[in-house]
Amino acid sequence: MARSLPHSVLAFFMLFLVMAAAEQASAQPPVFSGDQAFQWLEKQCDIGPRTPGSEGNARLRAIIMDHAAACGLSAAELCFSADNPMGDGPVQICNIVVSTPGPRENRLWLGAHFDSRPVSDRDPDPDKRHQPLVGANDGASGVAVLLHLMELLARQAPARGVDLLFLDGEDSGSSGAPLEFCLGSAHLARTWQDFGSPLAGPPPAGVIILDMIGDADLAIPMERYSLQYSPELLHKIFDRAAALGLPAFLAEPGPAVYDDHVPFIQAGLPAVDLIDFDYPQWHTTADTPAACSPASLGQVGTLMVDLLYNE
Repeated sequence: MARSLPHSVLAFFMLFLVMAAAEQASAQPPVFSGDQAFQWLEKQCDIGPRTPGSEGNARLRAIIMDHAAACGLSAAELCFSADNPMGDGPVQICNIVVSTPGPRENRLWLGAHFDSRPVSDRDPDPDKRHQPLVGANDGASGVAVLLHLMELLARQAPARGVDLLFLDGEDSGSSGAPLEFCLGSAHLARTWQDFGSPLAGPPPAGVIILDMIGDADLAIPMERYSLQYSPELLHKIFDRAAALGLPAFLAEPGPAVYDDHVPFIQAGLPAVDLIDFDYPQWHTTADTPAACSPASLGQVGTLMVDLLYNE
């Protein structure tokens, strides 16, 4: 005749099951909120233009640094002087690197430019083409994803190390002069191994640039420079997007875009650009939060969380 387990043994067994379930739940990656990221997008746009050297640029840098401190993450502001392509004399360009603790091996770098373009030179209204733009999608969208990721990294550290690159001076160049763009990323790609750099150490497992990823009608193809020079990393990202069922990611070749990933490619690092360049509001005064969507930010953020927490 079978006997029931003693109460003490049964209680211990139940406690073990509860602890195992709790451990399994805590091991699950955090959930990315497109709505929370969209609030960060709106907060940046409320500042107004964020061109290099401007008051708005400095205000946003302070917000990024304060947010990193509140999240318990280390942050370094890396400033240098450069010729201003669309102004007179030099301008101060300031990148920010926010890092999680952990070993330097196999880290992932996620980047976005936080500056906005000083002129709306593609606006359909000629009278508005000298006005600065708010840059909701072109700048604020990628930064919004990184700012919300900071909160998730503070809540639950991934096994791998992560560095978030907030890049300045991306969008102040003249049309047709690509070397006038991407000033912050070009400088960081040249100096990341310098003594005292927060990025110094082994090369990263990959560099992922997020740019113009907030479009309400989001469709991100495989940017052509990324496909040519970093195909392994790019295919891994799009395979993850397909496995997660994210329809915004189209596994087909897209246009070549000279963006912040190019200097890292030139430095010999695997780097890709996630960008939807088919955006009618690009470089116009209509690049506002109304043209963007929390759902789009949510898809990109969900993919980044999967890449960070599931190697």
